[in-house]
Amino acid sequence: MSIVRRTMKRIYSDLPVWIVEDHNDVVRHIYRAIGSRHLPMKNVKMVHLDSHPDLLIAVNMPADTVFDKDTLLSELSIENWIMPMVYAGHISHVAWLHPYWAQQIKEGEHSMFVGRDSSTTTIRLTSTDDYFLSDALYVPHSQLENPKPLHLSVIKVDPVTDPTYKLDDDTTRITSAKQLRTGDCKENKDACNSSSDPLGDRVVPENKAQTAEPSGQNGDGSTDTIVNSLLSMIGQSDSYILDIDLDFFSCKNPFKEIYTQEEYVLLQELYGFRKPGEDLNEEELCECVDRRTRQLEDLEAAFADLLEDDGQETVERWAANPGMGPLVQLVSSLKSRMESPDYEMVHQAGQTCDLSELPHHVSSDGEIQQLLLAVELFLKALPKPTLVTMSRSSLDDYCPTEQVDSIQSRMLEILEQLYGSLAVFKDYESAAAAASSSLQTT
Repeated sequence: MSIVRRTMKRIYSDLPVWIVEDHNDVVRHIYRAIGSRHLPMKNVKMVHLDSHPDLLIAVNMPADTVFDKDTLLSELSIENWIMPMVYAGHISHVAWLHPYWAQQIKEGEHSMFVGRDSSTTTIRLTSTDDYFLSDALYVPHSQLENPKPLHLSVIKVDPVTDPTYKLDDDTTRITSAKQLRTGDCKENKDACNSSSDPLGDRVVPENKAQTAEPSGQNGDGSTDTIVNSLLSMIGQSDSYILDIDLDFFSCKNPFKEIYTQEEYVLLQELYGFRKPGEDLNEEELCECVDRRTRQLEDLEAAFADLLEDDGQETVERWAANPGMGPLVQLVSSLKSRMESPDYEMVHQAGQTCDLSELPHHVSSDGEIQQLLLAVELFLKALPKPTLVTMSRSSLDDYCPTEQVDSIQSRMLEILEQLYGSLAVFKDYESAAAAASSSLQTT
Protein backbone atom coordinates (compact mmCIF):
# COMPACT_ATOMS: atom_id res chain seq x y z
CA MET A 1 0.00 0.00 0.00
CA SER A 2 1.41 3.37 -0.96
CA ILE A 3 1.68 6.08 1.66
CA VAL A 4 0.77 9.63 0.69
CA ARG A 5 2.74 12.27 2.55
CA ARG A 6 0.85 15.50 3.09
CA THR A 7 3.01 18.59 3.32
CA MET A 8 1.73 20.69 6.22
CA LYS A 9 1.75 24.45 5.90
CA ARG A 10 3.90 26.11 8.52
CA ILE A 11 2.77 29.20 10.43
CA TYR A 12 5.00 32.09 11.47
CA SER A 13 4.74 32.93 15.17
CA ASP A 14 5.10 36.63 14.35
CA LEU A 15 4.08 38.07 10.99
CA PRO A 16 7.32 38.68 9.04
CA VAL A 17 7.75 42.03 7.33
CA TRP A 18 10.68 42.14 4.93
CA ILE A 19 11.67 45.70 3.99
CA VAL A 20 13.94 46.19 0.98
CA GLU A 21 15.11 49.17 -1.02
CA ASP A 22 14.68 47.95 -4.62
CA HIS A 23 11.35 46.22 -5.12
CA ASN A 24 12.72 43.20 -6.97
CA ASP A 25 14.71 42.27 -3.85
CA VAL A 26 11.50 40.97 -2.24
CA VAL A 27 11.63 37.92 -4.54
CA ARG A 28 14.37 36.20 -2.53
CA HIS A 29 12.25 36.52 0.63
CA ILE A 30 9.16 35.17 -1.15
CA TYR A 31 11.20 32.22 -2.38
CA ARG A 32 12.53 31.64 1.13
CA ALA A 33 8.95 31.51 2.45
CA ILE A 34 8.04 29.01 -0.27
CA GLY A 35 11.10 26.90 0.50
CA SER A 36 10.26 26.85 4.22
CA ARG A 37 6.65 25.82 3.41
CA HIS A 38 5.12 28.96 4.90
CA LEU A 39 3.82 29.71 1.41
CA PRO A 40 2.64 26.97 -0.97
CA MET A 41 4.60 26.14 -4.09
CA LYS A 42 1.66 26.97 -6.34
CA ASN A 43 -1.32 29.32 -6.58
CA VAL A 44 0.04 32.00 -4.26
CA LYS A 45 -2.00 35.21 -4.24
CA MET A 46 -0.55 38.69 -3.95
CA VAL A 47 -2.08 42.01 -2.90
CA HIS A 48 0.27 44.53 -4.49
CA LEU A 49 0.08 48.22 -3.45
CA ASP A 50 2.15 50.35 -5.78
CA SER A 51 2.10 53.38 -8.05
CA HIS A 52 3.52 51.06 -10.73
CA PRO A 53 2.19 47.64 -11.83
CA ASP A 54 5.68 46.01 -11.97
CA LEU A 55 4.15 43.51 -14.41
CA LEU A 56 6.53 43.85 -17.33
CA ILE A 57 8.91 41.11 -18.49
CA ALA A 58 12.63 41.27 -19.18
CA VAL A 59 12.41 41.28 -22.97
CA ASN A 60 15.39 39.05 -23.77
CA MET A 61 15.57 36.85 -20.65
CA PRO A 62 15.23 33.14 -21.52
CA ALA A 63 12.11 31.71 -19.91
CA ASP A 64 14.06 28.82 -18.37
CA THR A 65 15.97 31.33 -16.23
CA VAL A 66 13.11 31.08 -13.72
CA PHE A 67 14.29 27.59 -12.79
CA ASP A 68 17.74 28.85 -11.74
CA LYS A 69 17.06 31.01 -8.69
CA ASP A 70 20.44 32.72 -8.43
CA THR A 71 20.53 33.62 -12.12
CA LEU A 72 16.93 34.79 -11.99
CA LEU A 73 17.55 37.10 -9.03
CA SER A 74 20.46 38.69 -10.87
CA GLU A 75 18.30 39.32 -13.96
CA LEU A 76 15.31 40.98 -12.28
CA SER A 77 14.68 44.70 -11.97
CA ILE A 78 12.05 46.85 -10.31
CA GLU A 79 9.52 46.74 -13.16
CA ASN A 80 9.62 43.03 -14.04
CA TRP A 81 9.91 40.88 -10.90
CA ILE A 82 6.36 39.47 -10.66
CA MET A 83 5.79 37.75 -14.02
CA PRO A 84 8.73 35.32 -13.72
CA MET A 85 7.13 33.98 -10.52
CA VAL A 86 3.88 33.56 -12.45
CA TYR A 87 5.61 31.57 -15.19
CA ALA A 88 7.41 29.48 -12.53
CA GLY A 89 3.95 28.51 -11.27
CA HIS A 90 4.15 30.21 -7.87
CA ILE A 91 1.87 33.24 -8.33
CA SER A 92 -1.61 32.76 -9.81
CA HIS A 93 -3.53 35.87 -8.66
CA VAL A 94 -2.37 39.47 -8.38
CA ALA A 95 -4.46 42.39 -7.17
CA TRP A 96 -2.75 45.63 -8.18
CA LEU A 97 -4.06 48.36 -5.88
CA HIS A 98 -3.08 51.76 -7.16
CA PRO A 99 -3.62 55.37 -6.11
CA TYR A 100 -5.75 57.54 -8.35
CA TRP A 101 -2.76 59.16 -10.08
CA ALA A 102 -1.55 55.82 -11.52
CA GLN A 103 -3.60 54.54 -14.45
CA GLN A 104 -1.27 52.29 -16.45
CA ILE A 105 -3.67 49.32 -16.77
CA LYS A 106 -7.42 49.41 -17.24
CA GLU A 107 -9.52 49.04 -14.11
CA GLY A 108 -11.24 45.71 -13.56
CA GLU A 109 -10.56 42.01 -13.96
CA HIS A 110 -8.02 40.63 -16.44
CA SER A 111 -7.36 36.97 -17.24
CA MET A 112 -4.33 35.91 -19.25
CA PHE A 113 -1.77 33.16 -19.74
CA VAL A 114 1.95 33.59 -19.15
CA GLY A 115 4.29 31.14 -20.87
CA ARG A 116 7.35 30.42 -22.96
CA ASP A 117 7.24 31.92 -26.43
CA SER A 118 8.01 29.02 -28.77
CA SER A 119 9.66 31.33 -31.31
CA THR A 120 11.99 33.29 -29.01
CA THR A 121 12.13 31.07 -25.84
CA THR A 122 11.40 34.20 -23.75
CA ILE A 123 8.45 34.77 -21.39
CA ARG A 124 5.40 36.27 -23.07
CA LEU A 125 1.69 36.57 -22.32
CA THR A 126 -1.73 36.73 -23.95
CA SER A 127 -3.11 40.01 -22.56
CA THR A 128 -3.99 42.66 -25.14
CA ASP A 129 -4.07 45.55 -22.66
CA ASP A 130 -2.10 48.55 -23.94
CA TYR A 131 0.32 48.24 -21.00
CA PHE A 132 1.55 44.90 -22.37
CA LEU A 133 1.17 45.69 -26.07
CA SER A 134 3.31 48.83 -25.74
CA ASP A 135 6.15 46.66 -24.43
CA ALA A 136 5.63 44.11 -27.24
CA LEU A 137 4.84 41.30 -24.79
CA TYR A 138 1.72 39.85 -26.43
CA VAL A 139 1.73 36.54 -28.28
CA PRO A 140 -1.22 34.29 -29.22
CA HIS A 141 -2.00 31.46 -26.81
CA SER A 142 -1.09 28.92 -29.49
CA GLN A 143 2.48 30.27 -29.44
CA LEU A 144 2.95 29.67 -25.69
CA GLU A 145 4.59 26.61 -24.20
CA ASN A 146 3.94 25.65 -20.57
CA PRO A 147 1.30 28.39 -20.17
CA LYS A 148 0.31 29.41 -16.63
CA PRO A 149 -2.95 31.24 -15.87
CA LEU A 150 -2.87 34.62 -14.17
CA HIS A 151 -5.87 36.50 -12.86
CA LEU A 152 -5.16 40.20 -12.41
CA SER A 153 -7.46 42.58 -10.55
CA VAL A 154 -6.76 46.29 -11.07
CA ILE A 155 -8.29 48.30 -8.23
CA LYS A 156 -8.13 52.02 -7.53
CA VAL A 157 -7.74 53.22 -3.93
CA ASP A 158 -9.10 56.63 -3.07
CA PRO A 159 -7.88 58.60 -0.03
CA VAL A 160 -10.32 58.46 2.87
CA THR A 161 -11.12 61.79 4.48
CA ASP A 162 -12.58 62.41 7.90
CA PRO A 163 -15.08 65.29 7.89
CA THR A 164 -15.94 64.81 11.59
CA TYR A 165 -15.44 68.40 12.60
CA LYS A 166 -13.87 71.62 11.41
CA LEU A 167 -11.94 74.44 12.98
CA ASP A 168 -12.68 78.12 12.60
CA ASP A 169 -9.59 78.62 10.42
CA ASP A 170 -11.07 76.45 7.65
CA THR A 171 -8.95 73.41 8.44
CA THR A 172 -9.96 69.89 9.35
CA ARG A 173 -8.44 68.35 12.48
CA ILE A 174 -7.50 64.73 11.99
CA THR A 175 -7.41 62.71 15.21
CA SER A 176 -5.18 59.65 15.30
CA ALA A 177 -6.73 56.22 14.81
CA LYS A 178 -4.62 55.00 17.74
CA GLN A 179 -6.32 57.53 20.03
CA LEU A 180 -9.71 56.30 18.92
CA ARG A 181 -8.87 52.71 19.77
CA THR A 182 -7.71 53.65 23.27
CA GLY A 183 -10.63 56.01 23.80
CA ASP A 184 -8.32 58.97 24.36
CA CYS A 185 -10.34 61.50 22.36
CA LYS A 186 -10.95 64.29 24.80
CA GLU A 187 -11.05 66.90 22.04
CA ASN A 188 -13.87 65.21 20.17
CA LYS A 189 -16.12 62.63 21.83
CA ASP A 190 -18.23 62.23 18.69
CA ALA A 191 -15.19 61.07 16.77
CA CYS A 192 -14.53 58.36 19.34
CA ASN A 193 -18.03 57.01 18.78
CA SER A 194 -17.72 57.09 15.00
CA SER A 195 -17.48 53.79 13.12
CA SER A 196 -14.76 55.13 10.79
CA ASP A 197 -11.27 55.92 12.03
CA PRO A 198 -9.71 59.32 11.37
CA LEU A 199 -6.33 59.78 9.84
CA GLY A 200 -3.52 60.73 12.15
CA ASP A 201 -2.87 63.78 14.31
CA ARG A 202 -2.35 66.37 11.63
CA VAL A 203 -4.13 69.61 10.79
CA VAL A 204 -4.60 69.75 7.04
CA PRO A 205 -6.12 72.62 5.06
CA GLU A 206 -9.16 71.28 3.24
CA ASN A 207 -7.96 72.45 -0.16
CA LYS A 208 -4.72 70.47 0.31
CA ALA A 209 -6.47 67.19 1.01
CA GLN A 210 -6.92 65.98 -2.52
CA THR A 211 -9.44 63.26 -3.22
CA ALA A 212 -9.92 61.28 -6.38
CA GLU A 213 -12.74 61.45 -8.85
CA PRO A 214 -14.66 58.15 -8.91
CA SER A 215 -13.54 55.96 -11.77
CA GLY A 216 -17.11 54.83 -12.37
CA GLN A 217 -18.34 51.49 -13.53
CA ASN A 218 -15.33 49.29 -12.82
CA GLY A 219 -14.70 50.53 -9.30
CA ASP A 220 -14.95 53.82 -7.50
CA GLY A 221 -12.00 53.45 -5.15
CA SER A 222 -14.23 53.11 -2.09
CA THR A 223 -13.44 50.73 0.78
CA ASP A 224 -16.50 48.60 0.02
CA THR A 225 -15.51 48.18 -3.63
CA ILE A 226 -11.93 47.27 -2.69
CA VAL A 227 -12.98 44.78 -0.02
CA ASN A 228 -15.55 43.08 -2.24
CA SER A 229 -13.01 42.66 -5.01
CA LEU A 230 -10.27 41.32 -2.73
CA LEU A 231 -12.54 38.92 -0.86
CA SER A 232 -13.65 37.43 -4.16
CA MET A 233 -9.97 36.49 -4.67
CA ILE A 234 -8.81 35.65 -1.14
CA GLY A 235 -10.55 33.06 1.03
CA GLN A 236 -10.36 33.08 4.81
CA SER A 237 -7.87 30.18 4.83
CA ASP A 238 -5.82 31.26 1.82
CA SER A 239 -2.14 32.10 2.02
CA TYR A 240 -1.29 35.41 0.43
CA ILE A 241 1.45 38.02 0.24
CA LEU A 242 0.77 41.62 1.18
CA ASP A 243 3.24 43.62 -0.88
CA ILE A 244 3.61 47.37 -0.34
CA ASP A 245 5.73 49.82 -2.27
CA LEU A 246 5.94 53.02 -0.26
CA ASP A 247 5.64 55.06 -3.45
CA PHE A 248 1.98 54.03 -3.36
CA PHE A 249 1.54 56.90 -0.90
CA SER A 250 3.72 59.50 -2.60
CA CYS A 251 5.43 59.08 -5.93
CA LYS A 252 7.98 60.90 -8.06
CA ASN A 253 9.04 60.45 -11.65
CA PRO A 254 12.83 60.66 -11.15
CA PHE A 255 13.42 61.38 -14.84
CA LYS A 256 11.58 64.69 -14.44
CA GLU A 257 14.58 65.99 -12.52
CA ILE A 258 17.01 64.86 -15.23
CA TYR A 259 15.28 65.95 -18.44
CA THR A 260 13.46 69.13 -19.41
CA GLN A 261 9.84 69.19 -20.44
CA GLU A 262 10.92 69.86 -24.02
CA GLU A 263 13.15 66.78 -23.95
CA TYR A 264 10.27 64.74 -22.54
CA VAL A 265 8.07 65.79 -25.47
CA LEU A 266 10.78 64.70 -27.89
CA LEU A 267 11.13 61.34 -26.09
CA GLN A 268 7.37 60.85 -26.36
CA GLU A 269 7.56 61.52 -30.10
CA LEU A 270 10.39 59.01 -30.49
CA TYR A 271 8.97 56.27 -28.26
CA GLY A 272 5.27 56.91 -28.70
CA PHE A 273 3.16 53.77 -29.07
CA ARG A 274 0.44 53.89 -31.68
CA LYS A 275 -2.53 52.33 -29.94
CA PRO A 276 -4.26 49.69 -32.05
CA GLY A 277 -7.96 49.85 -32.77
CA GLU A 278 -10.60 47.89 -30.92
CA ASP A 279 -11.40 44.22 -31.62
CA LEU A 280 -8.25 43.43 -33.58
CA ASN A 281 -7.82 39.88 -34.73
CA GLU A 282 -4.81 37.76 -33.83
CA GLU A 283 -2.92 38.59 -37.02
CA GLU A 284 -3.39 42.34 -36.56
CA LEU A 285 -2.23 42.13 -32.93
CA CYS A 286 0.90 40.25 -33.97
CA GLU A 287 1.62 42.88 -36.62
CA CYS A 288 1.24 45.59 -33.96
CA VAL A 289 3.72 43.78 -31.71
CA ASP A 290 6.18 43.28 -34.58
CA ARG A 291 6.09 47.01 -35.41
CA ARG A 292 6.62 47.93 -31.79
CA THR A 293 9.48 45.45 -31.41
CA ARG A 294 11.29 46.91 -34.43
CA GLN A 295 10.73 50.45 -33.15
CA LEU A 296 12.20 49.68 -29.71
CA GLU A 297 15.10 47.69 -31.14
CA ASP A 298 15.99 50.54 -33.53
CA LEU A 299 15.90 53.08 -30.70
CA GLU A 300 18.03 50.87 -28.48
CA ALA A 301 20.57 50.47 -31.29
CA ALA A 302 20.58 54.22 -31.97
CA PHE A 303 21.34 55.21 -28.39
CA ALA A 304 23.92 52.43 -28.05
CA ASP A 305 25.61 53.90 -31.12
CA LEU A 306 25.44 57.40 -29.64
CA LEU A 307 27.27 56.15 -26.55
CA GLU A 308 30.25 55.52 -28.83
CA ASP A 309 29.89 58.58 -31.05
CA ASP A 310 27.28 61.33 -30.73
CA GLY A 311 28.73 63.48 -33.46
CA GLN A 312 26.49 65.26 -35.95
CA GLU A 313 27.02 62.68 -38.70
CA THR A 314 25.96 59.78 -36.46
CA VAL A 315 22.92 61.65 -35.17
CA GLU A 316 21.74 62.64 -38.65
CA ARG A 317 22.23 59.11 -39.97
CA TRP A 318 19.92 57.69 -37.30
CA ALA A 319 17.49 60.60 -37.58
CA ALA A 320 16.97 59.74 -41.26
CA ASN A 321 15.14 56.57 -40.21
CA PRO A 322 11.32 56.72 -40.14
CA GLY A 323 10.04 58.25 -36.90
CA MET A 324 13.49 59.27 -35.64
CA GLY A 325 13.51 62.87 -36.79
CA PRO A 326 13.23 64.28 -33.21
CA LEU A 327 16.61 62.68 -32.41
CA VAL A 328 18.52 65.68 -33.80
CA GLN A 329 16.77 68.19 -31.54
CA LEU A 330 16.92 65.85 -28.52
CA VAL A 331 20.67 65.23 -28.76
CA SER A 332 21.31 68.93 -29.34
CA SER A 333 19.32 69.84 -26.22
CA LEU A 334 21.06 67.20 -24.08
CA LYS A 335 24.55 68.23 -25.21
CA SER A 336 23.76 71.89 -24.50
CA ARG A 337 23.12 71.02 -20.83
CA MET A 338 25.40 68.03 -20.21
CA GLU A 339 29.06 67.50 -20.90
CA SER A 340 28.53 63.82 -21.64
CA PRO A 341 24.88 62.67 -21.84
CA ASP A 342 24.12 59.17 -20.52
CA TYR A 343 22.37 57.78 -23.59
CA GLU A 344 21.64 54.46 -21.90
CA MET A 345 19.62 56.34 -19.30
CA VAL A 346 17.98 58.41 -22.04
CA HIS A 347 16.79 55.14 -23.61
CA GLN A 348 15.48 53.95 -20.24
CA ALA A 349 13.60 57.22 -19.81
CA GLY A 350 12.20 56.94 -23.33
CA GLN A 351 10.80 53.49 -22.63
CA THR A 352 8.63 55.06 -19.91
CA CYS A 353 7.12 57.49 -22.44
CA ASP A 354 5.25 55.01 -24.63
CA LEU A 355 1.68 56.05 -23.81
CA SER A 356 2.16 58.49 -20.96
CA GLU A 357 4.82 59.61 -18.52
CA LEU A 358 5.57 57.73 -15.33
CA PRO A 359 3.24 58.64 -12.45
CA HIS A 360 4.35 61.76 -10.62
CA HIS A 361 2.43 62.92 -7.55
CA VAL A 362 4.21 64.11 -4.41
CA SER A 363 1.51 63.86 -1.77
CA SER A 364 0.98 66.30 1.07
CA ASP A 365 1.34 64.80 4.53
CA GLY A 366 -2.43 65.00 4.91
CA GLU A 367 -3.02 62.99 1.75
CA ILE A 368 -0.49 60.37 2.86
CA GLN A 369 -2.51 60.00 6.06
CA GLN A 370 -5.71 59.67 4.06
CA LEU A 371 -4.21 56.89 1.96
CA LEU A 372 -2.86 55.16 5.05
CA LEU A 373 -6.36 55.18 6.51
CA ALA A 374 -7.80 53.79 3.29
CA VAL A 375 -5.29 50.92 3.41
CA GLU A 376 -6.00 50.26 7.07
CA LEU A 377 -9.75 50.13 6.48
CA PHE A 378 -9.66 47.51 3.73
CA LEU A 379 -6.94 45.44 5.41
CA LYS A 380 -9.20 45.15 8.47
CA ALA A 381 -11.70 43.22 6.35
CA LEU A 382 -9.14 40.77 4.92
CA PRO A 383 -7.63 37.64 6.44
CA LYS A 384 -4.18 38.04 7.95
CA PRO A 385 -1.48 37.79 5.27
CA THR A 386 1.16 35.07 5.43
CA LEU A 387 4.00 37.41 4.61
CA VAL A 388 4.44 41.17 4.18
CA THR A 389 7.01 42.57 1.76
CA MET A 390 7.74 46.28 1.61
CA SER A 391 9.85 48.34 -0.78
CA ARG A 392 11.17 51.81 0.05
CA SER A 393 12.00 52.82 -3.56
CA SER A 394 13.77 55.92 -2.26
CA LEU A 395 17.36 55.70 -3.49
CA ASP A 396 16.12 55.86 -7.08
CA ASP A 397 13.76 58.71 -6.07
CA TYR A 398 10.44 57.02 -6.80
CA CYS A 399 9.37 57.56 -3.19
CA PRO A 400 10.53 61.01 -1.99
CA THR A 401 13.51 60.59 0.32
CA GLU A 402 12.20 63.21 2.72
CA GLN A 403 8.95 61.25 3.19
CA VAL A 404 9.94 57.59 3.03
CA ASP A 405 10.95 57.07 6.69
CA SER A 406 7.75 58.64 7.98
CA ILE A 407 5.56 56.61 5.60
CA GLN A 408 7.38 53.42 6.56
CA SER A 409 7.00 53.94 10.31
CA ARG A 410 3.30 54.81 10.02
CA MET A 411 2.63 51.78 7.80
CA LEU A 412 4.41 49.51 10.28
CA GLU A 413 2.33 50.96 13.09
CA ILE A 414 -0.86 50.11 11.19
CA LEU A 415 0.35 46.55 10.55
CA GLU A 416 1.17 46.07 14.22
CA GLN A 417 -2.23 47.40 15.28
CA LEU A 418 -3.97 45.04 12.86
CA TYR A 419 -1.90 41.88 13.26
CA GLY A 420 -0.13 42.11 16.61
CA SER A 421 3.56 41.36 17.04
CA LEU A 422 5.65 41.70 13.86
CA ALA A 423 9.05 40.30 12.92
CA VAL A 424 10.48 43.27 11.01
CA PHE A 425 13.59 42.68 8.89
CA LYS A 426 15.17 45.84 7.49
CA ASP A 427 17.03 44.19 4.66
CA TYR A 428 17.87 47.56 3.12
CA GLU A 429 20.08 48.40 6.12
CA SER A 430 22.23 45.29 5.71
CA ALA A 431 22.48 45.94 1.96
CA ALA A 432 23.58 49.53 2.61
CA ALA A 433 26.14 48.36 5.18
CA ALA A 434 27.54 45.78 2.74
CA ALA A 435 27.83 48.43 0.02
CA SER A 436 29.59 50.80 2.42
CA SER A 437 32.00 48.05 3.52
CA SER A 438 32.77 47.22 -0.09
CA LEU A 439 33.60 50.85 -0.83
CA GLN A 440 35.94 51.03 2.17
CA THR A 441 37.91 47.95 1.10
CA THR A 442 38.42 49.01 -2.52
